[in-house]
Amino acid sequence: MNLKDHIRGIPDFPKPGILFYDISTLLRNPDAWQVAMGRLARVVRAYHPDLLAGVESRGFLLAAPLALKLGCGFVMLRKPGKLPGKTVGLDYQLEYGSDRIEIQADAVNPGQRVVVVDDLLATGGTMAAGIALLKNVKAEVPAAVALIELEALHGRDRLDVPFEALVRYGH
Repeated sequence: MNLKDHIRGIPDFPKPGILFYDISTLLRNPDAWQVAMGRLARVVRAYHPDLLAGVESRGFLLAAPLALKLGCGFVMLRKPGKLPGKTVGLDYQLEYGSDRIEIQADAVNPGQRVVVVDDLLATGGTMAAGIALLKNVKAEVPAAVALIELEALHGRDRLDVPFEALVRYGH
């Protein structure tokens, strides 16, 4: 099955000049959703994770059911102020401005293997920050994965761990 057949491009969203890759069309097709999860499971299983870390917010849609399928735990990497209890955060630079990503302070034990999961890798800033944050809390990060990679933006070049995507757009 070609997963691209189930992902629609929406021009000029969220602003003019951006082509948004909408995975909601894949998520609502049970066959395509099963195929995508099965393929992601094969990729991620090879890294023997203890936990999957989903990047807010569409990364949660992939990481949570994938963790269930693989029999491992799931943790959230979120924007500031979204997680209860004590958190650990990391400020990072975006193309225009800065942002912050946080994790609950007790979410990961030192040495646990955590694979980072998101729906899409573009410039790589947020995923790189998530990897760095996990390393700051003493996790071992063997890999990062996404459903979609926008190759022309070279986001994988910003990552210091192996990266895999199921679908690639642009060169």
